[in-house]
This record gives sequence, structure tokens and C-alpha cells, in this order.
Amino acid sequence: MELLRVSLAAVALSPLILFGVAAAHPTARSIARSTILDGADGLLPEYDYIIIGGGTSGLTVADRLTENRKHSVLVLERGIFQNSSSVTTISGGSRGLFDPSLTFNINSVPQAGLDNRSIAVIGGLILGGSSGVNGLQVLRGQREDYDRWGSYFGPNSDWSWKGLLPYFKKAWNFHPPRPELVSQFDIKYDPSYWGNTSDVHASFPTTFWPVLKLEMAAFGDIPGVEYPPDSASGETGAYWHPASVDPATVLRSFARPAHWDNIEAARPNYHTLTGQRVLKVAFDGNRATSVVFVPANATDHSTARSVKAKKEIVLAAGAIHTPQILQASGVGPKQVLKEAGVPLVVDAPGVGSNFQDQPYVVAPTFNFTKFPFHPDFYDMILNQTFIAEAQAQFEKDRTGPHTIASGYCGSWLPLQIIAPNSWKDIARRYESQDPAAYLPAGTDETVIEGYRAQQKALARSMRSKQSAMYNFFLRGGYEEGSVVYLHPTSRGTVRINRSDPFFSPPEVDYRALSNPTDLEVLLEFTPFTRRYFLETRLKSLDPVELSPGANVTAPADIEAWLRSVMIPSSFHPIGTAAMLPRHLGGVVDENLLVYGVEGLSVVDASVMPDLPGSYTQQTVYAIAEKAADLIKSRA
Repeated sequence: MELLRVSLAAVALSPLILFGVAAAHPTARSIARSTILDGADGLLPEYDYIIIGGGTSGLTVADRLTENRKHSVLVLERGIFQNSSSVTTISGGSRGLFDPSLTFNINSVPQAGLDNRSIAVIGGLILGGSSGVNGLQVLRGQREDYDRWGSYFGPNSDWSWKGLLPYFKKAWNFHPPRPELVSQFDIKYDPSYWGNTSDVHASFPTTFWPVLKLEMAAFGDIPGVEYPPDSASGETGAYWHPASVDPATVLRSFARPAHWDNIEAARPNYHTLTGQRVLKVAFDGNRATSVVFVPANATDHSTARSVKAKKEIVLAAGAIHTPQILQASGVGPKQVLKEAGVPLVVDAPGVGSNFQDQPYVVAPTFNFTKFPFHPDFYDMILNQTFIAEAQAQFEKDRTGPHTIASGYCGSWLPLQIIAPNSWKDIARRYESQDPAAYLPAGTDETVIEGYRAQQKALARSMRSKQSAMYNFFLRGGYEEGSVVYLHPTSRGTVRINRSDPFFSPPEVDYRALSNPTDLEVLLEFTPFTRRYFLETRLKSLDPVELSPGANVTAPADIEAWLRSVMIPSSFHPIGTAAMLPRHLGGVVDENLLVYGVEGLSVVDASVMPDLPGSYTQQTVYAIAEKAADLIKSRA
């Protein structure tokens, strides 16, 4: 090849590849459909509902609650309206994650299991939230994932694949790939798993990188790998999936344009106030009555304001900030609150516990030394002539390589396929653990019991052919190597800062690799990934291993390498206000209402008791759609 070859690690810090970051241009905007207030002085003294967080779930719920115009709703969002190219551009994936004007960025506590490295904790901080800065992948977990959630409550729970499928359909408007792409790349899809009425769009580009056909076919050379009928069918295997792109504009489709900009008629009952930091929820006894907030740049309580909620306060601040707000409000582990000087409203040990994210490893990375394919992913980074041609094509008719987001295919595979000789032993050893052994010292008994229930359920998933543990994320370049671990067994914590619970970021601890099962599983990922490159039809491209290197074969050496490179986050945090029975350390019930108090619910990713075998965007939208119906049913 004539192109300069570069290491994938040099351009990829996560599964979300960035081609560059454009400067953000904050836009002041008045939307007649939802009144965006200039400041707190424009607030009503009381609203029926106050939604804390105008992100993926918050704007979805707000849209649904205001549809009939009978109920007044206020959305309080810390970020502001942003419509810069960092948000809207889809070429290459998310630009927004590295634009500091669009995100929060917190340093985790040093991770003992990762050579004491501190990890960047990043999420969207704009109206629209993380759906405005993510990598645009639209992926659904397996059927077993959602059935597992309901199983914690018993056999009759409607938190299940069957119960959530209508909300998956309601949440998305699916656009099939072009017929010529279906034929050329052997793409399977089935619209019956999708809806077509939402303003949140799922679509495909107008072209794909040619090498992807060979890479996808290579998965079929591995015994047991299937090709499901659709990425949304709830099955494991190798498949193509859409991205959150509006095909009419070829711009990012996310919660703000879908559930805020595109409301068809004026809703005087719907107010939005951006640039505000919520400090806490205030209670009258155990009844949530109001929200206390300050301007986002405030450093003390001198400018604090409050606004009342008549019916319900809805937390949609995400898995990092929802537990912080709950704890600062007096709902959380009593010892944590005591140390922070926060008066106790209800002892809720599960708030901030059960923290999970999906670890990411750039490797094993291989370079195809025989590469007859053009163009490829790296042409859009290194080949200036090709980049200019692609830009001209996009400007002409919005087609071509600039319609490609950060990835549209890969494999989501069960442990049986990844570790055919050891999966039974891994599951057996994991299931036999004392559930308290690898949780933080002093963990409450209810949280331990909740983990015991998860442990049994996850051990069943390890033994199942229909539960994915491994995700290989393809980009379509001469160099590949991006693996996501979908169901880690380690559990972290999110806690308020004891010395400054309101204005300092929460203390985030992934506790990465604290459970030894994670290392056992990850050690199996390396030889399997080598099999994919070296024992399938990909060997015709003469792949050469770049990282960790073909000479790194001893388990101890692979472990040392993993500890030095693994990132414990794919920006998919969940679990910190888990939907579990209260005796299992749950924070919310099946109606998403917070235990021990009245008038307070949670509707974001923090309610997921454990991770789906996919990325989280599609599932958050489905939860929000279901949450809106639950809230309306008790109006």
C-alpha cells in the first residue's frame, strides 16, 4: 500500500473512532414547541413533573408526558443547546466525545487492577445528552438479557424481551440498507423487529468499505458462529446493524431533534431550562416535593433556587450523576451520607453500588500485509486526495464515504464459542464464588444478595449459546483489533465527594478486574481473536500481529499486557440505581419508583440491573418509552 500505515491505537481510544473535532458553537435558540427559558426567573412556581436531565431518556419522557398538553413539565439540563458540527457530523463516528464543550469529564479513582491508572469518565453534557456525542451504533441486546432483568422479580415480570419489544419498536424508525448493498455485502435484515413511526432514525450509509465483506464472511469459518436474521432479533452471532442517522439529512439522529425540535405543535405546558446544576431533591417527610438547583458554573449555594413538583420528580441524569443527586438528597447508603454530612431521608444501600461498564481492549491488533482493497477506513484518515474526493461527493448529493459512521458490523458471541475448552470451568468457578468476596469491604447485605442473584443469572448466561460475552467491532481497514467485553463480573461504585457532595464530581471507581473471573474471560479473548485472523479466510491477507505481539503467549505475559492497555469503559455506564427487589439492594421497583420515598422515579441507564449484550443507546430509549407509559398510568 502507498498509504502510511499507522497503529490503530494511535487513532482509537475506544470503540468510537474520531476523525477530528470541530469547534463547538453554542447556539441560543427559542423553540415555540417547548419554551426554552432564558433563566430561572421565567419558571412557574410549580409543575406537574420535573425531569432532571435533558438527555436521551429525559427528553424522550418529557415528549411523551407533554403530548396531551394536560400536564406541565419542566426539564432541567446542565448542558446547553448545541448544534455544532461536533454534534451533527456522522462521518467516522463520534466527534463529540473529545469536544470539552459537549461533555463532562471526570477522572476515576486509580484502578489497582490496571496498573493504578485513572480512567476518564465521559458523557454527554448537552441538551440531548450522550445520544448527541456517542458513536451512533444502534444495537440491541439478546433476548436473554431482558428476560434476566424480569427474572429478578419473578416469572411474571413484563421487564422481558416480550415486554420491551413494543418499546424498542416505538423508539426507532428503521430504514433498510440499499438493495445494492444488501446484495454486495450479504446483509440480513428484518423490518418486523423495528418500528417506523419514531423521529429517532436508524439507517445505513450509502457505501461500505470493501474489505468488510471478507471480514464478515470470516466469522462463518469459526464453528458455531451464526448470522441472525437481523441485528435486533435478540440473538448472538455476526451481523450488520444501523447507526443513529437521519437518512433525509445524513445528520446525527438523537434525542434533541427527535423529541424536542420536531414536536409538531406548540406545547405551552412544556418548559426547558438549560445550563443548570441540580443539587438535590427536597423532601417533605418522605415525599419528594421540589428540586434545588444553581447555574451550572456556580461554586456555592448563594444562587440556589427551587421549583416544586406536584405529581412526580423524574431523575434522568445518567448512571454517574443520578446516584450523586440521590445521595446528595439524602437517599443512599447511610454511612456515606453520614461522612458527607448529608441528612438521611432513607437508607438506600444500592444507590451508587452495582456500577458496571463494558471494558474495551484495542487488540490483539493485526495488520493485513496483503491488502488489495480500496478504499478502506484509513483512506479517510491518511489519503488527502481521497478525503477531498469524498468531501466533494458528500457536498454534491450527501452520498459516499462521509455517510459512514463508526461501524456497522461485527460479532457478538457467546463464551462457548470464544473458549470452547474452558467455558464450563469458567462458569463453574464463577458460580461457586462467595458473592461478597470481590465486592467492596463493608458492602451492605442486601447489595450482596443482589449480586448473588446476578451471579447465578450471569453463570447461566456464560453457559448459554444465546448470551454474548465477546464483541469484535469491525472498522474495515488494513489494521483491525477492537474487542468489547459485554458482561463483566466486577462491580464498582459511584459515591458523592464526602468533603463537597454538591459541587465536586462524584468519586467513580470501576474496580476493574476486581473479580478474577473477568481476567479469566479476557485471557480467552486473545487466542480467540488470533484464531479469527490466522485460521479463517483472513489468513489470505497475511495478517501480522502488532499488539501484544505473536511472541506474547504465556498467560502471565498476556495478563500484564491486558492490565496495561485495557480501558474499563466503552462509555456505557449502568446499574447505579438498579431495578431490583429492595431486599436485593434495588433502588427502584418495576414501576421505576424509588424505594422508601414517594413522588420520585428514575428512568435512565442507572436502572439497568446488569448490562445487555450490546451497547446501551437503543436500550435506554426503550426504557424511556416504557417509563413514560408507567408515569402516565399513575398520573
